[in-house]
Amino acid sequence: MMQLQEKYFRGSDLITGGSGLVGSSLSGGMKPTSKELNLLSPTSTIEWFEKNNPTRVVHCAGRVGGIKANMDKKATFFRENILMSLNLFEACRVYNVKKVVSFLSTCIFPDKATYPLTPEQITAGPPHPSNYGYAYAKRMLHIQSMAYREEYGMNVVSLVPCNIYGPHDNFNLTTSHVLPALIHKFYLAQKDNNVVEIWGSGKEKREFLFSEDLNDIVTWALDEYDDEAPLIVSPSEEYEIGEVVEIIKEEFDFTGTVFYNGNMSGQMRKPSDSSKFYEIAKPKLTPLDQGIRKTIKWFVKNYKKAKT
Repeated sequence: MMQLQEKYFRGSDLITGGSGLVGSSLSGGMKPTSKELNLLSPTSTIEWFEKNNPTRVVHCAGRVGGIKANMDKKATFFRENILMSLNLFEACRVYNVKKVVSFLSTCIFPDKATYPLTPEQITAGPPHPSNYGYAYAKRMLHIQSMAYREEYGMNVVSLVPCNIYGPHDNFNLTTSHVLPALIHKFYLAQKDNNVVEIWGSGKEKREFLFSEDLNDIVTWALDEYDDEAPLIVSPSEEYEIGEVVEIIKEEFDFTGTVFYNGNMSGQMRKPSDSSKFYEIAKPKLTPLDQGIRKTIKWFVKNYKKAKT
């Protein structure tokens, strides 16, 4: 396979969730708002497809959130993500969409998985109890992809990214993922001279993928990846949350107190096997410190319009 090169999406490509973290990083294509294309409604979805006739689809839309949101809204996360995928895939079938690329999540893997994570383990046990609503919805997207491929011959492929971060992320302190939440916390603490509370011990490890790297990854997948097996898309290095905290702390030049609350903790680590991705796509990914600095600069500059 060729090394990833910067490409743009076709005018007939549909990108769902185009205003979100992932969708906003993709250049070109049709990006209808949720009012224009309401994936929770089968009628709205069919009507939009009838009018616009997309030829390829990148499914980025979804109800997402961090630890607390996943704990508090399990039924909501399950219901809405299931409905979006059901309605979208059926419209793709009816209107003969040539290819669908959808996003899974590393949270679909079993809580007691063997590391590193591999696609073969996706259904090998229950996910972590903190986010099982979202996790099972994403598992059903995987099952749905296999079923539509088998029964209808639909070319559906799945990418499994690790923790995506970057400009246009959700920075809400209640519903965001760990990295944007940390950025927002340090931003506020720097202004008000407050203590920064970190959920967890700081020893938890995660892989982080900068959103601006996704444009090349997804265009490559649309053009060249046709395997049934989900493709794990992640950097090859894990970082402790405490290391991420130090990068953000340094960028904000924060000299106040940082407190780790071990009562609010998720899984300790979720390393994944991205060797196939590196072998066939040969990506060049943005280093974590560079991506965080870019994200902080965007957030500070766009604070009033950011999702906070």
